[in-house]
Amino acid sequence: MNYKDYYATLGVPKNAAEKDIKSAYRKLARKWHPDANPTNQHEAEEKFKDIQEAYEVLGDPEKRRKYDVLGSDWQRAAREAEQQRNYRATQNDDLGNFNFGGGAAGASGFSDFFDMFFSGIGRRPSAGPTNFATTPKRGEDLESTIELTLNDAFEGGKKTVTLQVEDICARCHGSGTDRNRICTQCHGTGRVRETKKFDVTIPRGVRDGQRIRLAKQGGSGSGGGPRGDLYLIVHLTEDDRYERKGDDLYLDLPVSVYDLALGAEVRVPTLNGDVTMTIPAGTQNNKMLRLSGKGMPKLKATGYGDEYVRLIGQLPTNLTDKEQKLFRELAGLRNGKVE
Repeated sequence: MNYKDYYATLGVPKNAAEKDIKSAYRKLARKWHPDANPTNQHEAEEKFKDIQEAYEVLGDPEKRRKYDVLGSDWQRAAREAEQQRNYRATQNDDLGNFNFGGGAAGASGFSDFFDMFFSGIGRRPSAGPTNFATTPKRGEDLESTIELTLNDAFEGGKKTVTLQVEDICARCHGSGTDRNRICTQCHGTGRVRETKKFDVTIPRGVRDGQRIRLAKQGGSGSGGGPRGDLYLIVHLTEDDRYERKGDDLYLDLPVSVYDLALGAEVRVPTLNGDVTMTIPAGTQNNKMLRLSGKGMPKLKATGYGDEYVRLIGQLPTNLTDKEQKLFRELAGLRNGKVE
């Protein structure tokens, strides 16, 4: 029996985080799935089996701890494990051959090394009839994105969305194997993608990048454990009119040079309807005016941000002869050259 370096099999360091181990396993499982390698299926099956075995250990915190403790002392531990197995076998014979452990050597479909150390520890739930006890485990939290418009964020309220979420396979419970064979539902990856509808409450004033939590809508639990949560990451699509900065909105408003020079009352769009705004006489081009309380609702607070209106002066085009004459007279007045 040879020592098996499960970290090398998955291509991860010994201090790899659980999510990195899971990610490496999924990538390799897709690459070496026998169905994806019809020309070298035998080699793929062997590699896929090694990948499954490595993840069965490193993906289970209890097994991983035991594996890390073994280290270079695995041979001595193997002798002790063999003695314990022999003792358990004797006890089982005395009890009428009832097997309350992980099964006989080789029953897992993995290597002798695996069966020696891990066949009776923390196995993932299987479809087999001998799964007498499993520790309830909460499902993992899942993430997805939700596309919202600026109006959605302004108004808030209920919204039904259809999302694709990834969950553990219901057939193999995330192990990738079903009755010691590659699971036909997830093709050995332990994960499946499903399309689901969710009723989401959009908080008024939600910002881009923030997360909305849907309690108990995440990954399935195991051993009777509860579901995890689903977190929706908000992505606000660009708005044609407004730029958002925090709770404030910015709008470019084209106006005539006459309005800037002489002053005027103009209609300004807001997310809550048009309002009238006064432009003082002699206002400079690109001047920013503020509409108090016409911005976004303040998240988890009362009140609104402001709307800032940048006045963009529009010069007249295709001037008539009379208009050109009037502009020249005006220029002369400004320059002190009156004809």
